[in-house]
Amino acid sequence: MQLKTYIVEDNATIRENLIGTLEELASVTPLGWAETEAQAQAWFAANVGEWDLAIVDLFLKQGSGLGVLEAARNRGAEQRVIVLSNYATAEMRERCAQMGADAVFDKSNEIDALIDYCLALAEGTGA
Repeated sequence: MQLKTYIVEDNATIRENLIGTLEELASVTPLGWAETEAQAQAWFAANVGEWDLAIVDLFLKQGSGLGVLEAARNRGAEQRVIVLSNYATAEMRERCAQMGADAVFDKSNEIDALIDYCLALAEGTGA
C-alpha cells in the first residue's frame, strides 16, 4: 500500500529531501505540503479522510506544529500523524503525544526509524 502523505515543513531543502527519501524508500505518495500552521489547518479541513499519514515539523514559518496536531485531532482511526523535529526532547515527545501525535522522530538521528515506521504502516504490520 502507498501511504497518501501530507508534509508540514517550512524548510524547502529539508522538505524536498524528505519527500524524495520517503518516496524512494518508504511507500509514501506525497499529496502536498504546507509551510505554515494556517495552510496545514486549511488543508486538513478540506481533505478530511483523504490521507493516510501526516508528517509535521514543530517550528514553522507561521504558527506551530502543535496547532497542526490540534487540527488533525479529529482524524479517522486509521490515519496517523507523526512529528519530525530537531526539538524531539522527552518533554516535547510527551506534549506531542498528549496533542494526538502517533509518534515523534528526531530529524537529526531518527530518519531510519521514520522510514521503518512508514514501511510498517504501509504493510499493515505496525504503527
